[in-house]
Amino acid sequence: MNYWLVKSEPSVYSWEKFVKDKKTVWDGVRNYAARLHLRAMQKDDQVFFYHSNEGMCIVGIAKVVKAGYPDPKDEEWTVVDLAPVEALKKPVSLVDIKKEKKLATIPLIRIGRLSVMPITKEEHEIIMRMAK
Repeated sequence: MNYWLVKSEPSVYSWEKFVKDKKTVWDGVRNYAARLHLRAMQKDDQVFFYHSNEGMCIVGIAKVVKAGYPDPKDEEWTVVDLAPVEALKKPVSLVDIKKEKKLATIPLIRIGRLSVMPITKEEHEIIMRMAK
């Protein structure tokens, strides 16, 4: 299993809306690096859902329910289908992530504008501990 993080502004698409929808097509990504990550996602991979700009924290866990496929609106790009798994008991803020030395190389810090990024198993485990 692989681990990922996707970002969304809550005013555009919030965790609450995602939970209500029960499933979504993760589309609208127009960055070549993020597209490569979407193409690498496999069914059942775990995905952190991060609220960007407002809140700036990881709020939930999703999973890939359909691996990358061509965006129906523009086949040059890639989409995946995601479904919510659970909200984190305690959201993990960007401030707290930056304080954790073992997360110093996480893409969320190094490449802040990237909207879809890989997370290592160790990073995933650290964030899960922080969320308890």
